[in-house]
Parts: sequence; C-alpha cells; structure tokens
Amino acid sequence: MPPGTPPATEPMSRQPAPSSLLPDERRAVRPVVRVDKLVKRYDLVEAVRAVSLEVKPAQIYGLIGADGAGKSSLMKVIAGVLSHEEGKVEVLGQLIDSERQAEKVKSALGFMPQGLGLNLYPTLSIEENIDFFARLRMVPPELLRERKERLLEVTRLSAFRARPAGQLSGGMKQKLGLICTLIHAPRLIILDEPTTGVDPVSRRDFWLILAQLIHTEQITALISTAYLDEASRFDHVALMHEGQIILEGPPDLLIDRSDATIVQCPAEGAALAALTTAFPQNEATQGQVRLFVPLRDAAQAQAQVQATLVAAGLPKVEAPIVTRPQLEDLFIARLWTDAIAARSYLPPSTSRGTAGTLADAPAPFQSHAVDTGWAIDAQALTRDFDQFRAVDGVSFQVGYGDIFGLLGANGAGKTTAIKMLTGILPPSAGLGRVAGSDMRHARQAIKERIGYMSQAFSLYTDLTVEENLMLFAGVYGLPRKVARERARWAIELGELHGYEQVAAISLPMGLRQRLALGCALVHRPRVLFLDEPTSGVDPIGRKHFWSILRKLAREDGVAILLTTHYMAEAELCDRVAMMYAGRVVADAPPAQLKLDLLARRGQLLEVTPRNALLAMQALQDAGFDQAVLHGRNIHIMSHQPEADRARIFSVLRAARQRSANVIPRPLTMEDVFIDIVLSREGQGANADTHAQEAA
Repeated sequence: MPPGTPPATEPMSRQPAPSSLLPDERRAVRPVVRVDKLVKRYDLVEAVRAVSLEVKPAQIYGLIGADGAGKSSLMKVIAGVLSHEEGKVEVLGQLIDSERQAEKVKSALGFMPQGLGLNLYPTLSIEENIDFFARLRMVPPELLRERKERLLEVTRLSAFRARPAGQLSGGMKQKLGLICTLIHAPRLIILDEPTTGVDPVSRRDFWLILAQLIHTEQITALISTAYLDEASRFDHVALMHEGQIILEGPPDLLIDRSDATIVQCPAEGAALAALTTAFPQNEATQGQVRLFVPLRDAAQAQAQVQATLVAAGLPKVEAPIVTRPQLEDLFIARLWTDAIAARSYLPPSTSRGTAGTLADAPAPFQSHAVDTGWAIDAQALTRDFDQFRAVDGVSFQVGYGDIFGLLGANGAGKTTAIKMLTGILPPSAGLGRVAGSDMRHARQAIKERIGYMSQAFSLYTDLTVEENLMLFAGVYGLPRKVARERARWAIELGELHGYEQVAAISLPMGLRQRLALGCALVHRPRVLFLDEPTSGVDPIGRKHFWSILRKLAREDGVAILLTTHYMAEAELCDRVAMMYAGRVVADAPPAQLKLDLLARRGQLLEVTPRNALLAMQALQDAGFDQAVLHGRNIHIMSHQPEADRARIFSVLRAARQRSANVIPRPLTMEDVFIDIVLSREGQGANADTHAQEAA
C-alpha cells in the first residue's frame, strides 16, 4: 500500500480455494470482488463505462488493455482509494459505497500502484522499506521476521537487503514492491501493471514468484497489464478498451472458441500484396507473412489462402504453418470489427489518406549530405559514472534503411548507449559516427541529422497536434512556410487527419505516439532513435506505429535504432544486438539468433499439466532442471524431443499430474532473450564462485 494506508485490523477468515472444491461447491463460493455496472467519471469523461465482473477466491484475474483503457481507475475503485458515480462494488462481501465502508476491508487488501517503485521510499534500503510497511500494517515482530525472510528468499533479494531502493533495477523494484504489498498477508492483492517497463527475464521471475505465493497462501489477485502475451498467466481475463470490457473469459477457452485460424507462410512481392489485401489483419516480416483467417477449420483456412494466390495468378505456397490465434489476434479482430473501432484504430491499409514520404518534402530540405558509410557506427563505446561502467566497449553498425533493435535487461546500458550516439552524453572512451559525423566533434550536426524519441518524449500536452508539430519544427530552425508543409506531411504520415486542433493530452496513447514520432521526424532526419516507443500502446496502435517505421525504412531509407521490451517487436527488426552488463553479447538477425538457440539448446517443448507448479517441481526433480513456468504451461528445451516427450509423460503420471499435451513450439525472441541473459548470469555466478575458492 502507498504511504497513508490505514493501519491493519483483525484479519478476516479465508474461504476455501476453488481448486479444492467440487464443481457444485465452487459455484456457491462467494466472489472476492463483485462489480456491477460500475461508472467512474472525471468531469465529463467516463473512464469506466458500465463495467461488470466477478473475481473468485484464489483466482488470478487479469485486466488487459492499453494506457487509458480504464484499468487503473477500475482497480482504484475496487481498492477503495477512488469513489465512483454509478453501479455497485463489493469486496470480500463488503459493499463499498463510501470511504467508511472501504476502511472495513483495507486491512485485508494489498495495493501496488502503477509505476516502477512508486510505493517505495528510494532512500530507504530494501529491508528498511519492508520494515516500514510492516509497521504501517501493524505486523507483529515475530511474524515479520518469518515473513520477511521467506519473501526475500523467494524473490532472491536477500543478498541486497542493505541496498537503497533508488539504486535497484526495474525488476528488483517490482519484486520489493510486491514484498511490501504482501508483508501483512492480505487476502486480496491488486497490482496495477506490475511488469510494465520490466525486461522479459524480470517479468518471468515476477510471475513465477507470484504464482508460488498465490498457490501456497491462497491469495486472490487482480492484476492489470498492457502486455497481451501475459494473458496465458491468468485464470480469467477481461480485455478493456475505452472504459469497457469488450472480451472476457478464461484465456484458453476464448482461443478455443474463436472462429479464426492463423496461417503463416513465405510471401514476397506480388504474393505478399495479394495476401495482405485479402486478409487485412496480418503481420509481414523478413519474407514471411502471418495471416488472420476468419475460419475455424484449419484446412479451410489453408485452402482459402492458397485460393487467394491462385486467383491472383500466383503459385501456391508450400507447407504453410497453421495454428490457433493468440489472444492479441482476437483483441485486434474485435476492435476492427466492433462498432467501437473508430477510424484511428483501423489498419493502415484501410485508413483514410495516403501517408507522404520523405521525398514529398520541400526541395531545400529533401536530403542531407550523402554518407557512403554506415548510418550508425559504434566502435568500442564506453561510459563510466564514477566507479560504475554503464557501457563497456560496445560496437555495432546500422545501415540506411535498416531497423535495428537494441535489446537487454533493465540496466543493461541501452539508453546510455543511445544518449552517447545522440550527443546527449559524451563517451568516456570509444568512437561513434552518426549520419557521417563524429559525435565527439559534431554534436550540432548530429542533432540536425537525427530524430530522437525518448522513453518519456515530452509533447506539450496543452498544445494541439498542429501546434506541437509547428513548435518542434521551429526548434529545428525550419522557416515557417517549410514548417507548415512539414507539419502537413507528419499529419499524413501518422494519419492524424481530423485531430489537428485536438490537444495532445486528449489523444489516445497510440495517436499520441504517432504525434511524438512526427515531431521527431519534422526536420527530416536520416537516422531515427526510438527508446521503447510503444510502451503502453494498444496492439492496433503498435501495429500502425510499426507500419510507419517500415515505410520510413523501406521507402525512405531512414536508419532506425530502437529499444523495446516487447519481444514480438524484436522479431520485426532486421537485426538485433543483445546487451548484458554494458556489453553486446549477441548481434545477428532474429532468425539466426533462433537457429543458434535451437542448435545450442534444442527443440522447445510446451507442457500443459493440471497443476503447473506441482508438475514443474516433479519434472525438475526428475532431471529436467531447466524446466521453466510459462503462464499455466511449462517450457522445456530438448535435444531429444521424442524421447523426452515420453519421459515427461512418465514423470507426470508418477506425480499424478496428467498432462493434456506435450507439443513442440517454435522458438521466439523471448526464448532467445531469456536464454542469453540467464546464461550470462550463470557465468557470472560461476566466476564469483571460482574467485571465492581461489581466495
């Protein structure tokens, strides 16, 4: 709970968990949270619009949606820190219709607000933060000692207990925030986007810790996230958009009941054009296209794709991959086909207007001096902060027209590397050339030739779309006539027609990011730096944003370097460099990195057991020590998939954990990321052990 939370009172008795009940008994269990037609307004804006939901005991209930969808407002009302205008809210059997009524259940709640470490005191150590929240919650000293040690051990923070919270990485802050939320053993925890801005490894750790605690303590959890790939970790999900729940249910059931199929196949040129026209919900990258086909039967979906090619006079594709859709596919399809899908959320191929290209700009500003070398050339870049080396000898190159992903865990040095290349920070050592200029001696020239969109790109929220674009054009010294032409070009590029006179603060997150991109491009740079540009943007907004990036790279030859924690976006890059502890530890196209992982670790097997935690323990005890939890499934890498598949079934039968399936899955960039980071962590741990033994 944030500071100011009322002290704890006597804890309430717990109900049995649904998993321990028979079906008839489960239906009779009283919901921990019941919301009926809830409305929350801010002046004339309805942030939550007639929302109804129920959260059952020991359930992990997920609210999924982009920034501004209404998740935070809904959660704050349930937590009793916000009032509401209409509807009914019950928490732990208590009607919440006043501040006094809300006080009656706050002792049984744990609330973790949105933002890395916002419920922590940065100058206090890990242990001091925990002790503070325990005193605030009146946890008896004898109970505090046991709970604190157990939670520190589970979260692997014991060794860092004396470190100030302000010096922790994003993942460590979230783990500490979770401990402080759980220290008084609440019955219901409410976590608002606990993994936003956190790297994939820290996200995986966070979810594993949470699953273990919910299993052992029978806690009920209401959790929001902007990452749709986290949906599989919930027992029940509700997809929110513009204050409404537009789709809800158990994730697997929603997918199983969907009338759609995903067909993936190689396609370029005329074949790609024919398929993307026939199936507007698609994703194309690196010679492959992923198509959303609105047919449930896989054979029929495959036949329709082949028929589309034949009708266009093109040859059929060989061996297309046919799979069930992901929840993100269903979310996008619902938005595109539903009445709430406004023009700003339509796919780029069907939106009104034709975006301009850089060639449309006025002749005096059409191009900068041609450089025949790399667009970005980093050579052994190093940056020290006192005794700490944030970037250590980083080297990579980016060509014009390439989209280059710079990936790494929180604190790996990505943002520092970008700040050196953009001239914001001087390097301690090394060289860097951007758009033909040495960053050490030509900082002003570099600033004129690059566009930079930081994690917290500062639009002027009280200015309109047009006013923001004109302001940034003026900052770059463009004459007023040229600035107006460039502003019109940026509006075309971002498909912001009709929003010219709308204040930036009133725009949906996806449109706001497109405006920010337009401001970064208004002076016609040849190199574009983007630091986590789509954080908090909904799936359609992200797809639209990426369609603009591909256009800039492919048609206009702009070199793009970006960082992201969305591993699905890493798949879309032409090349990625992985950073760990300030160094580049891998640099290759995504397809090559996945092939390297396949050779190194083998085939990925996905196990779907009845109880994931118990099954994972049984598998690890049987020698599958690399088994990892992935939502309600378990992932195992295997060089002998057929033999290991039989062994897995045998282990699960012996543990009375029958599996619905053990199936091979294609590797993803998330698998690559996690493997590289964990391998490096293991090497570091071994090095420390050897050093201690030598001493």
